[in-house]
Amino acid sequence: MKTEAPSPVLRTGAKPVELSLSWARIADLIELTKPRVAILVLFTVAAGALLGSKGAVPLSLLLNTVLGTALVAAGASALNQVFERHSDALMRRTENRPLPAGRLGAFEASLFGLFLALGGLAYLGWTVRQPLTVLIVAGTLVGYVFVYTPLKRKTTLNTLVGAVPGALPPVIGWTAATGSLDGGALLLFVILFLWQVPHFLAIAWIYREEYARAGLKMLPVLDREGVQSSRQMIAYCLALLPVSLMPVLVHQAGLLYGAGSLAIGVVFLYSAFEFRWKKDVIQARRVLRASLVYLPVLLGLLLLENLV
Repeated sequence: MKTEAPSPVLRTGAKPVELSLSWARIADLIELTKPRVAILVLFTVAAGALLGSKGAVPLSLLLNTVLGTALVAAGASALNQVFERHSDALMRRTENRPLPAGRLGAFEASLFGLFLALGGLAYLGWTVRQPLTVLIVAGTLVGYVFVYTPLKRKTTLNTLVGAVPGALPPVIGWTAATGSLDGGALLLFVILFLWQVPHFLAIAWIYREEYARAGLKMLPVLDREGVQSSRQMIAYCLALLPVSLMPVLVHQAGLLYGAGSLAIGVVFLYSAFEFRWKKDVIQARRVLRASLVYLPVLLGLLLLENLV
């Protein structure tokens, strides 16, 4: 009677790592890359390239920039999950991820993440050939994985620190298309930086009990009454209003963008005030939804005015 040979395994000192691939295993590897999160990141990369070049960026350069950045972002997400696998196991929203659920091992996930991240950097260097772009992408990777991720267990300032690499994707696209940094790239960076704070505070409020159980020092975990959290949401939404109108003042956009950015900015701000008045999960979700509408609409209006 013939029997199938067992799949080869690699012993890592923890759990055996299977070298064979199956559809379920491929799905777990894809889940490590957080593809839903990457969509918005890659959209901002493309927007930065198109805005920096006024729509004159070659299609091949645009696609190579997006693809290379996608590989690095995927690797960063995988490495992030390696470092957070123990805290992920303590939260219901993340306990079924491949690492805490035991479907993948930390060693193979680390190899996978490093392969994608380093491969993406090499691909950008080979195809885009803009050293400044590669440097910014590498800085984004280091800042997200090796600075922001460990800080989540140490200080509530992690949100502000994490907002820096989170605001760099449009700068990546801008420098890939132009080869330089200027005021337009800085403006996009500031817009995304300010936008992220109420966005992530809303998420942290929704899941604050789980974050507390995992030992993550998000502001809503320590700010039990929500006073500081709501103040920061309102402050950053208020700051977004004049900053988002800067393209009109420097003649990079017209009245359509100005009216649209003001309207969605007021809606975003109002959602933050609603949370101030009633600090609960329902209102936090409204802030989150407003943030998810705000950024693509703002960048879409800016692209419309610059490219049409």
